[in-house]
Amino acid sequence: ENIAIPFRSLVSQATSSMKLKKLLTNMIYVGVVAELMNFDWEVLSLVVQDMFRSKPQVIESNVKAIEIGRSYVQENLNLDFPFKAEKMNTNQGKVLIDGNTAAGLGLTFGGCTFASWYPITPSSSLIESFIGFAEKHRQDADGKNTFAIVQAEDELSSIAMIVGAGWAGARAMTATSGPGLSLMAETAGLSYFAEIPCVLWDVQRTGPSTGLPTRVMQGDLLSAHTLSHGDTRHVVLLPGNTEECFEFAQTAFDLAEQLQTFVSVLSDLDLGMNLFITDEFNYPEKPYNRGKVLNEEKLKELDQFKRYKDVDGDGIPYRTLPGTRDPKAAYFTRGSGHDEEGKYTESPQAYVQLVDRLLEKYKTASQLVPLPVLLEKENAKVGILSFGSNDGAIKEAQDLMKLKGLETSYLRVRALPFTQEVESFLEKYDRIYVVEQNRDAQMKQLLNMDYPQHWQKLTSLLHYDGLPIDAESIKNFILQKEL
Repeated sequence: ENIAIPFRSLVSQATSSMKLKKLLTNMIYVGVVAELMNFDWEVLSLVVQDMFRSKPQVIESNVKAIEIGRSYVQENLNLDFPFKAEKMNTNQGKVLIDGNTAAGLGLTFGGCTFASWYPITPSSSLIESFIGFAEKHRQDADGKNTFAIVQAEDELSSIAMIVGAGWAGARAMTATSGPGLSLMAETAGLSYFAEIPCVLWDVQRTGPSTGLPTRVMQGDLLSAHTLSHGDTRHVVLLPGNTEECFEFAQTAFDLAEQLQTFVSVLSDLDLGMNLFITDEFNYPEKPYNRGKVLNEEKLKELDQFKRYKDVDGDGIPYRTLPGTRDPKAAYFTRGSGHDEEGKYTESPQAYVQLVDRLLEKYKTASQLVPLPVLLEKENAKVGILSFGSNDGAIKEAQDLMKLKGLETSYLRVRALPFTQEVESFLEKYDRIYVVEQNRDAQMKQLLNMDYPQHWQKLTSLLHYDGLPIDAESIKNFILQKEL
């Protein structure tokens, strides 16, 4: 049975603006459906308030439009709609959340005190979520904000600001997508070479150039890993679900400060903007890891402080923060050639010593980054290696292939640099399918670079049409090769 609703006349009760009429018609529709299906009005109202929390006037107009739809049903439709909404307890302990919102919450718990950004699809809602959470939870006893968020004039400015804030001791981050990542290359190199901690969250979309801004891809892996000119290798975190988007927000800051460097987190449009049901997040229990920071008391114990000297053999020097009250605390911060004290030099020996130490620090990072997740099957002779939001499709494909008689083991990489578990997985299986959403097999290229002895074992399974990868295509590709 069709139910006729005079939306054109109803929306005129909500606004006289032609532009708003097109938008508010949808909300009148929500009101109609809500009344027909007996939605909880309090819950619906809270959803609208949360959706438009930064724009109070928008909340008012949308609530008004919903009420117009509800009133029309109450006053004009005398029918018993066959479908009704009922509250259930089956979702107790669960949350419905997208990756960008989870990341925004994670930044709040992770101690972020400075964010600078330039809006870009699909990362804007990540910072918007952080703003909402921070304004609610990161204030002092007098109600004053204990954080700062700046909308910069462009991506070049946004990353320059977070490098400055990181140098000053803040946990600082920016969020962008592929086009912004490209613009940030030079300053990412400054963070790496001058050893200043900061975090970039890249919600990947289809490229190159503007590409398909509302489609998904995992095409920024190589760019993020080597962002800058010269010999540069960055730490990259690869969350595969909303829970990891939440957790990796703190992890990224811990790693950036432990390693005193630029750290990227690569989410993507599918994970960042779609809603997922997940368990409630656990409140972080471990303290922040600020790394090797010398305070006044520690400086008093030293005869001399050399900012860029490797004292412990792990490639990581000690640092001080501006304002530390000890004459030894001061040092030069340089993006040009420098010695252990931070003094400018073009000495070939000093340069080699510096970049070799940075490589040693990168090796140390392999002991600190999140370990891969292994789903190992006892009888499996074929391996699957992947990362990020491919996780759900791969697990479903594994179940489908098992029905056809093919058992597979699966390793989900969660960070660069690779850890020992990756090498062990490559050694164990003779045939390994590397599943990724890009044309040029970027993950496979990185595996070949680090483990050239295993290149013949690796077969690329690539998906790059802008739509999320699906289990059926994974199953068909592997079965065609194996059976």
